Amino acid sequence: MDGSMTHQKGAPSAPFYLAQGDEVEIFTAAHENGLPMLLKGPTGCGKTRFVGHMAERLGRKLYTVACHDDLAASDLIGRYLLKGGETIWVDGPLTRAVREGAICYLDEVVEARKDVTVVLHPLTDDRRILPIDRTGEELTAAPGFMLVASYNPGYQNILKTLKPSTRQRFISVEFDFPAPDLEIKVVAAESGLPEERCQPLVRLAGKLRGLKGQDLEEGVSTRLVVYAATLIAGGMNVDRAIRAAMIEPLTDDEDVKRGLLDLVTAVFG
Repeated sequence: MDGSMTHQKGAPSAPFYLAQGDEVEIFTAAHENGLPMLLKGPTGCGKTRFVGHMAERLGRKLYTVACHDDLAASDLIGRYLLKGGETIWVDGPLTRAVREGAICYLDEVVEARKDVTVVLHPLTDDRRILPIDRTGEELTAAPGFMLVASYNPGYQNILKTLKPSTRQRFISVEFDFPAPDLEIKVVAAESGLPEERCQPLVRLAGKLRGLKGQDLEEGVSTRLVVYAATLIAGGMNVDRAIRAAMIEPLTDDEDVKRGLLDLVTAVFG
């Protein structure tokens, strides 16, 4: 089961996040009204960072679950475990969030098994309950509880998408990579590299994203741009940093990599 991460309001460790639009206001209103929220957008565009930032702003504990093919409802709700010769019930992250009035974030929710979405339904309507069949409990979500989920609609295939009946239980915000001027500020703030040196990295990222669906399955994420800038800020040669952080993670195809390196040369000279 996934662990928890606690954010205290006003703590200096608040995750940096630069708003692109009205997503902060929408999330705040959703939390105040007990509404579930769905974040849609490409991998690495800041969805997870945004949730961490909002948990900090709202002073709520945050449980993050990275969903995958083997994630079952019991991983979220809990299970009986043998400890010290006796069998005890151990809450999963979703159950803990419901009991404590915390935020539960399901990252890439469509990757989870289908029984997971069934468990979420009674939490995403006016009942706000979590039935636990194994213990016979029916938990009502504590004040402050919020269910947040994310997925990448551009990457999922027809077999892995959210049913309309599930999507329509959430309010939703669409994310994309920041506009270049904002992304430069984000990369500079995260890496410590001056903004003028981040500018060509962001320009390169924009050109690489233009190849999505052609030579690349996915465009380069803001996260990878930050990685490249961090390596450069630490003294690494620019070409080497870009190859390690912005080229190699995108493809294993040598011909494609050569084409991408030509693009780097065109941007950086």
